[in-house]
Amino acid sequence: MVSSVTGENLLDQPATLLPVEAEVLALLDRTPTADIAAVAWAHPTSSLAWAELADAAHAAGHVLESYAFARVGYHRGLDALRRAGWKGHGPIPWSHEPNRGVLRALFALRLAAAEIGENDEVTRLTAFLMDADPTAIESIDAALAAAGAPDVNPGSDPAPPTEAFVIRGEN
Repeated sequence: MVSSVTGENLLDQPATLLPVEAEVLALLDRTPTADIAAVAWAHPTSSLAWAELADAAHAAGHVLESYAFARVGYHRGLDALRRAGWKGHGPIPWSHEPNRGVLRALFALRLAAAEIGENDEVTRLTAFLMDADPTAIESIDAALAAAGAPDVNPGSDPAPPTEAFVIRGEN
């Protein structure tokens, strides 16, 4: 566990450092935001691809979709962390750029969870981020602000049209 007050690694756990996803980074660099789903399609195990997709959905005002994409990114990130030797605790430093996909997915999930009223999940994800790296939340906030991410008001995601729930057939 990382102390939220001092930022010290109190359990003396080694930091988990994920490998660089060079192919994903290259594809993200040349893919317009409107086509980010293609990156997740091509690299479904990449938490970075899912975090980007969650951010794009959120920026478009699609909070539920953002939540779902971030949830996938979170789980893909847990898989990657475990493959890198993470035992469910210990530092995951934001300063190591390949870790940012996982941390951004956690942040996106936390943001969308707050907007849909999943308060227990917000508390849990805040603690997870603070334990991973006490600077992560502030760093991600700053990165999003620098990128000009628009604010989305909670509750702005309208329900899908009723037709989306109709099962058409002969029954």
